[in-house]
Amino acid sequence: MQRGNDHGRGRFVQRSDALVAVFGVAVLLLGMLAVRHGSVSALERSAFRRVNDLPGALYPALWPFQQLGVIVVGPIAAAIAAFFRRFRLAAALLVATVAKLGLERVVKKFVSRQRPGASIGGHIHLRGNVSAHGESFVSGHAVLVAAVACLIVPYLRGRWKIVPWAIVGTVMVTRVYVGAHNPLDVICGTALGLAIGSCLNLAFGVPAADRE
Repeated sequence: MQRGNDHGRGRFVQRSDALVAVFGVAVLLLGMLAVRHGSVSALERSAFRRVNDLPGALYPALWPFQQLGVIVVGPIAAAIAAFFRRFRLAAALLVATVAKLGLERVVKKFVSRQRPGASIGGHIHLRGNVSAHGESFVSGHAVLVAAVACLIVPYLRGRWKIVPWAIVGTVMVTRVYVGAHNPLDVICGTALGLAIGSCLNLAFGVPAADRE
């Protein structure tokens, strides 16, 4: 009976990962359609202003979170997973890092939109070493942190499962706050990351006991 329950739970988890992957791709495609001309809608512009105009005093507290989206986070997370003998997770994290690099380039071949300094213009807050120019759709930080979260969460228990998603949300807000991205850049980046992570969960698998 227990084996049957585990099998049923495993099938449910696989369906969940498949649905998340489809959802991520759908959101990404809709976002690409919305920004295909490189423009920023009035609604998105308003959302950007609300976040970007938050007090500058928040920057020291938010700065560490955007570092969680840099490319070295993937290999570092993989090394930690390997240290704890989670070799399947370690391999998936490395593949996710490579997939992030490749797939964000694919997206940018089809859709090109400049950073807020150029696509919105006017007076915006550029914090840290953020450039006013350069392609910004999709946010690579959001892609990586969402993919990593998607892979790590199944190995966590209880309320710890909330932590990676809280970090993803904070990274998304921070990238808009510092003026690096428009809202759809981070939303669609997160969607791509979810698609990557979910597909890798399906490909590499996760022990049923760790999904409970």
